[in-house]
Amino acid sequence: MKAFLPLLLLSALVALCVCTGADSDTKSVSVGDSPSEEGVFVKRDLASVVVRQKRAGAADLTQVQLESLREVCELNLACEHMMDTEGIIAAYTAYYGPIPF
Repeated sequence: MKAFLPLLLLSALVALCVCTGADSDTKSVSVGDSPSEEGVFVKRDLASVVVRQKRAGAADLTQVQLESLREVCELNLACEHMMDTEGIIAAYTAYYGPIPF
């Protein structure tokens, strides 16, 4: 479910590029450039702010470790809510600090 939004944004960007006929060697257009240039592209650093990338730490944890974090986070209602919206890694880190393993 959490991977749905980035996938949707990527699909929309691909569809837009296909519809406008943009190719891979098109120069990027910054926010302040004139609208007469074709294409809707942003610089990499701006795009990384808009589309968050998956944290590397979540891939390193096993299912047992993730379940252990969930059990701790479920005891705090605010942490549990954040876990549902932002993910277990972000919620645990926000309320309890760095992950112990």
